[in-house]
Amino acid sequence: MKHTLHDLLLAVPEMTPLVKRELRDEVRNQPILALRYDSRLATGGTVFFCLVGKVSDGHSFAPAAYRNGCRIFVVERELNLPKDALQILAPDTRTALADCSAAFYDHPQRHMRLIGLTGTKGKTTTALLIRSLLEAGGIPTGYIGTNGVDYRSYHHQTVNSTPESAEIYRYLRSMLDVGISTCVLEISSQALWMERTRGLIFDTVLFTNLSRDHIGGVEHPDWEHYRDCKRRLFTDYPTEAVVFNRDDAHSSYMAEGVTAPELDFGLNGAESKPLWYAENLRATRRDGQLGVEFSVFRSGASLGTDWFLPLPGRFNVQNALAALTVVCERFGVSPSLARDTLARATVQGRFETVTSPALPHVSFIIDYAHNGVSLASILDALKVYEPRRLICLFGSVGGRTTERRRDLAEAAGPRCDLCILTSDNPA
Repeated sequence: MKHTLHDLLLAVPEMTPLVKRELRDEVRNQPILALRYDSRLATGGTVFFCLVGKVSDGHSFAPAAYRNGCRIFVVERELNLPKDALQILAPDTRTALADCSAAFYDHPQRHMRLIGLTGTKGKTTTALLIRSLLEAGGIPTGYIGTNGVDYRSYHHQTVNSTPESAEIYRYLRSMLDVGISTCVLEISSQALWMERTRGLIFDTVLFTNLSRDHIGGVEHPDWEHYRDCKRRLFTDYPTEAVVFNRDDAHSSYMAEGVTAPELDFGLNGAESKPLWYAENLRATRRDGQLGVEFSVFRSGASLGTDWFLPLPGRFNVQNALAALTVVCERFGVSPSLARDTLARATVQGRFETVTSPALPHVSFIIDYAHNGVSLASILDALKVYEPRRLICLFGSVGGRTTERRRDLAEAAGPRCDLCILTSDNPA
């Protein structure tokens, strides 16, 4: 792909070059090698976008980008840079980055079936279950989320659950180039707020659940802002179908104004009558693996009573139902194949069971339960198996929401025999 500055200016008409004269043809036709928002990576032939964040302002790093050789800058206000620096004024550098990235990578979203998931809990598990089921059904699928970026043998760790728009479009283009036209993405509330997902076109969007989190400090100012940012995925983005968790009371709010066809799932089948639901949940072990057995129904018809998921807890059955609704209804995966695949499902860092030959009577569970609701859910799920002793080691990320710390303590204290408090990422 070869793009020039002229191409980018056409892609985002709102961007205006801050020059007193017409741009010379050699400037307009200058090849653009990359789009950058990190000044350390902005060199000759790149465009540096001065993103305004909650902690730092990219305009402050423009001089560093200039010293690295960059000469084209997208700004929200004119900067005191040398005269050979071309400054392009944009009303919002974040939307400009998204629009330019889509054009720079030749709009991969237009040629792919994207699945977007949002919610407070369950995004990673559900997304990776969806990917496993689609791959088992012969549909090569990429993944972008908290656990990184995966497609074929490629893996790249990411800083955020939902990367910046430039990375999203770059990854989608890379997937298309190797023949992958389906991708499941975790969509965070911050990403929707900061326009990281601007311009994406979805086949299916899914709501898992909603509870208080990511509020205060450098995150969302209040609950309403957090909730409404989540809702944008269902109201502001083109999609062919939406999937809701009928067990969550906030589904009705998320569905307001939705025009795409709705699909749903839940555990309260008799009450809410969702399309997909499960009953008769039974905590069990298979080959030393903690898990749950359950019965699955679609439109009231039984699809079997012997389903097994090696991920304990009601919440993981909800995650499995969410994945089933997407892959069976939207992608044609057979329920029988899905049942066999779920019985072998594992998700790194999500109720991941680790055993040690040196300690055969001890089960180690690794999980990303980072707020009170999640931690209480996983500990309650473990207590069903009647452990002789339950020890919980946990911490809380620094520089982020502080109100969840008390919630974590109140969740772990009464449920465990011993709690060990340690450092998470200190930021």
